Parts: sequence; C-alpha cells; structure tokens
Amino acid sequence: MMHAEQIQEIGASLHRALAARQPLDPLTTQWPALTIEDAYRIQLAMVQHRIAAGERVVGKKIGVTSKVVMDMLDVRQPDFGHLLSGMVYPDGAAIAVDTLIAPKAEGEIAFVLKEDLQGPGVTNADVLRATACVLPCFEIVDSRIRDWKIRIQDTVADNASSGVFVLGDAAVDPRDIDLGTVGMTLEKNGEVVATGAGAAALGHPANAVAWLANTLGRLGIGLKKGEVILSGSLAAMMPVRAGDHLRISLGGIGSAGVRFV
Repeated sequence: MMHAEQIQEIGASLHRALAARQPLDPLTTQWPALTIEDAYRIQLAMVQHRIAAGERVVGKKIGVTSKVVMDMLDVRQPDFGHLLSGMVYPDGAAIAVDTLIAPKAEGEIAFVLKEDLQGPGVTNADVLRATACVLPCFEIVDSRIRDWKIRIQDTVADNASSGVFVLGDAAVDPRDIDLGTVGMTLEKNGEVVATGAGAAALGHPANAVAWLANTLGRLGIGLKKGEVILSGSLAAMMPVRAGDHLRISLGGIGSAGVRFV
C-alpha cells in the first residue's frame, strides 16, 4: 500500500494534468506495484482538489461494464468515479474540444435518484424503486493518461476517466419500460455509427447501479437522493473532434445531442 503522502502527490499531479490538459505517462508504468485500492485513494485525492476549487459532487459514474472494455483492460469487474458540478452540460450543448485531452463519447442511460440507496444488499428492484427517472445521456470520457494507455489502476486513479456529460431533456419512469431491452442508436454527423441495448451494462442498467450501491456500501458510503448515476456505455467509445455532431436515441426514453467545436 502506498504512503499517504505519495497518494496525495499523485492525486495532485492528475489534477494538474486535468487543469493544464497535459497528459501524464501511465501511472502503472511509473509505479508498477500500484493496486486498485491505492488507485481509489488517489481518485479521492484528485476529486478533493476539484471540490477545494469550488465544485461539488453531483453523482457517480460506472465504467467498465461492457465485455469489450473488460477484455481491453483484462478485468472482470466495473469501476466507478465521481461526477462533479463542473462536468454537467445540457442537451444540445456545444463542447470545446480544447477543454479536454482526448475525448471519446459514450451513449448511456442516466438514473436520477429520488431516495438514498445504501448497500450492501441492494437489488435491481431496489434501484428501480429508488429512481425518480432515467434519461438519455452522453458521457464524454477523457484520459489524463497519455494516449489512453491505461490499465484498470490508471483509469480508477484518474476518476474512472471522467470528462463531462450531457443529459437529454426526456425523462421517464424506469418502471414503465424494460431497461434491459431498450435499444440505442448513436449517430455521428448524421450517420449511424453504433447500436446497443440496455443489457450491455452488466445485463441490465439497474444491475450496474446496484453493483455501485453495494460496492460503496461496503465502504460505508451511500448513494444520495438527487444524485445522477451514469450506468455505463451501451456501445463502444466513439472518438470525437471539432465539427462532430452526435445524437443518441433510446427506445422508449428519448434522445440527446451534443456537438463539438
């Protein structure tokens, strides 16, 4: 286990990389013995810098929920990161690519909680009961690790490669639809470039939220009423650049759009 001073030092370096938009060499290359537990401690240190600068935590994101990403990182468990107030964009927003390092877009289903969720023991049904609504969402992931050369420890430490996110303006009660069979179509510059389904997120998006609640519960942390939870990508990450316009459509829920300038 890393010393507390080293954890703080690496967290500060990741925050500097975020602020300056200058990537770092992989942490797992610089510190080969870095564990996932160390990485989560670094993540908290990085997030604390953002809070100290005036941001607040507005929710959580779940990553590594699809088989393709698990295979890429050679892990068989998801990870999580914190969503902060400075990450939120409205539907149709224009995002300047030079505010990020190497952005990639993911289409997801976002949950907004109407009740606290405290694990362990949280079930899929508990998640649905505690959810006020679900919305279409773009998560724009980004990496402070150079060229996305990441292992699981790298992305965890880097706040699960969080960038920014865009919430659509359509909200539905999750009990009115089968989220596991919801189909997603992702268009880039008017052409369909990816399709997916709710089941891509751990078999059902509510399963991903339950995993998060139970994982955090073992650490004595709960999910709070009003928090936004991003349940994981329903298709592969899509690299973006200035001039791109993306839209996702989720069957039975709605759509969301984002453009890059």
